[in-house]
Amino acid sequence: MKYYFIAGEASGDLHGSNCMREIQKLDEDAAFAFTGGDLMEAVSNVKPGIHIKQMAFMGFVDVLKNIRTIKKNFKIVKEEILKFKPDLLVLVDYPGFNLRMAKWATQQGIRVDYYISPTVWAWKEGRVEEIRKYTHKLFVILPFEEAFYQKHNHKVYFTGHPLIDAIEQQKQKFKSKELFIKVNELSGKPIIAVLPGSRVQEIERMLKIMLEVTNDFKEYEFVVAGTTNLPISHYDSLKKHKIKVVFNQTYELMSYAKAGIIKSGTSTLESALFKLPQVVCYKAGSLSFAIGKRLVNVKYISLVNLIMDKLIVKELIQQDFTSKNISEELKRLLEDQFYKNNMIAEYTELTKQLGGVGASERIAKHLVLDASEKK
Repeated sequence: MKYYFIAGEASGDLHGSNCMREIQKLDEDAAFAFTGGDLMEAVSNVKPGIHIKQMAFMGFVDVLKNIRTIKKNFKIVKEEILKFKPDLLVLVDYPGFNLRMAKWATQQGIRVDYYISPTVWAWKEGRVEEIRKYTHKLFVILPFEEAFYQKHNHKVYFTGHPLIDAIEQQKQKFKSKELFIKVNELSGKPIIAVLPGSRVQEIERMLKIMLEVTNDFKEYEFVVAGTTNLPISHYDSLKKHKIKVVFNQTYELMSYAKAGIIKSGTSTLESALFKLPQVVCYKAGSLSFAIGKRLVNVKYISLVNLIMDKLIVKELIQQDFTSKNISEELKRLLEDQFYKNNMIAEYTELTKQLGGVGASERIAKHLVLDASEKK
């Protein structure tokens, strides 16, 4: 069967690639086309129609500034889908783009499955009707989402969180801590992981402030998780401060670090699955944040706190995102053993709620069945 995947961010590339891998085990004739990144390309041995480097836009203002590029991307993808003639279109997260694509594809008679639900429970609940109308099945990765969509009479399935699979796969490839230190020319001091995000805007707004705390922790080495989705020049300024950047080793960094300064997003959940004590940070443009604050209806921004429905990890958002506040929370994570142990205990409960290993395989079975039915 023929599968067309659309992912627009690094996390979508990761989960999409793992899903593709499982589909290949079930469907020996599987053929793929996609928009995505290097991971999906490695699994499928196919070049992306559009790479995620050309698709990652953050916030309302950034989207408006790049509206021409977004419209161009939409046109390119539509043409590719019509040429490829997939048995199934699989949309992976990226709702601003993918919900529009779902409507268009359905109108073309293409079966659409949506993998990783848009966060309509946080804002724009009215989009549920749009999702129900233009998708065949919806696969959610957070346990509370299944009940939310069921009340709207949509075919929804919670099959577990695919990050657990991704992490287990990567653990098999880990270098020893000693080799990790040697390969990356680290000092050997205890490590504090710094994850500023994978978009240009995130790095520009947040990384400098995250690293202003280094003088308060001279007995530790701060190591930045870089992304290959951006030119390496974005990290050049760190050289004069002797801050190391590692690429394609984020999970190892999380595994060997003592604590983390983590940008809100998937990385907060990944940190929790690695039992890494963390402080969560987020800063958007002033206008984007003001608009978002009016529209979004959630108590927390980090996935850890959202899933557990209580404050597990400290969130430093917008005006609270200061080097002083980061430093205070980091000291608590490193020095208050009771505080740290309680956080890790909550992480253990969180992991149980996410459904265990096998999420990618379970979703792939649904997708193969849907593609074969349509064919």
